[in-house]
Amino acid sequence: MRQLLLLRHAKSSWDDASLSDHSRPLNARGRMAAAAMADQMRELGLVPDVVLVSSSRRTLQTLEALQPIEGGPLVEVMDDLYLAPWPRLLETLQRVPETARSVLLIGHNPGMHELGLAMMGPAGAALGGPHARRLAEGYPTGALAEFTVAGSWGKLAEGGGRLVRFLAPRDLPEVAA
Repeated sequence: MRQLLLLRHAKSSWDDASLSDHSRPLNARGRMAAAAMADQMRELGLVPDVVLVSSSRRTLQTLEALQPIEGGPLVEVMDDLYLAPWPRLLETLQRVPETARSVLLIGHNPGMHELGLAMMGPAGAALGGPHARRLAEGYPTGALAEFTVAGSWGKLAEGGGRLVRFLAPRDLPEVAA
């Protein structure tokens, strides 16, 4: 079994109107949420072999908050992931080396939400329980979806993942308090 982790960047700042969308940083709440999600990922033993991350400042700062990641994964910063629609995200995952057991993709909405829904497929959404219902409702900043994938990365397709869990920062005690 392979593991796919989809992490939406944490909450970003809108304080500086002169910055381009691509250049917006995380705000204080986003930095706190990303650090809390990093702790939760370590606690759950979620250790990616490969990290694919959008080139935006907020996604890179989200990745920074996850450091250090055990095992020193291969990290690829990709301009093509910036605000990418879900089919492009899927195509990127299909090019992951087959030797990778676990992949973490850090990106943006609406692509991340749509990719999560596509990975579940209609059957997974109908039978997926509370995690699937929460994912169907939305994909908040800093949220993480964990999927198991039975086949190869090259053949990953809609409905090709089984949702294991869906966590949002508000689910974590450090953030909810």
